[in-house]
Amino acid sequence: MRALPIRVDAVLVQALIAAALSFAHLHDLASAAGQHGWKAWAYPVSVDLLMVAAWRRLRSGEAKAAGWCWFLVALTASLGANIATAGLLDLDDVPAWLRILVAGWPAVAFLGGTLLAHGSPKPVRAPAPVAERSSTVAAPESLTDEVEPPATADELPAARTESALPPPSSVPPALVALARKVADEHRARTGTPIDISTLRARLGVPMPLAEAIATRLT
Repeated sequence: MRALPIRVDAVLVQALIAAALSFAHLHDLASAAGQHGWKAWAYPVSVDLLMVAAWRRLRSGEAKAAGWCWFLVALTASLGANIATAGLLDLDDVPAWLRILVAGWPAVAFLGGTLLAHGSPKPVRAPAPVAERSSTVAAPESLTDEVEPPATADELPAARTESALPPPSSVPPALVALARKVADEHRARTGTPIDISTLRARLGVPMPLAEAIATRLT
């Protein structure tokens, strides 16, 4: 079986070294401030967990102000421990104010972790019911029907017009009587029978209906 090559990520190695050094500095400062045994090891764990929780809140995109606030608090605690253990502070004689800060850190970390873990999420708006959405979509169509006039027979496609026309035998008698009157007037004025195109233009009907009326006039 062929062994897979091992690649070393320089950024990951650097992050591990920085985390180990910061962890050790926090432990040394807590121990110098009077927190001995397991308590000294719990302080760096608490600081790192608060920083990770704040970073996750920032990545989620919700409550960024709270995320930045607690991230800066944890970063200040870690950076402060690094500076304090760099020889600027006598770890054998820690001042009282620093002992107070170290002793009060668990309450601060508990408050920050609780607020970050149980922050109220953004309200999600429920989708509108199907009936409401369908009525909302249908409303403009009903308004359009009231405002726009119905299409005339000339505006309809030829296939739909022809299928909607009655057969010649069912042409209304009133329309036939009107067509006969128009044809008689045309013959009296011109001396020739009226053609289908002229009849269609005078009556304002489609060509198939004009042809059906012409068959009734013969």
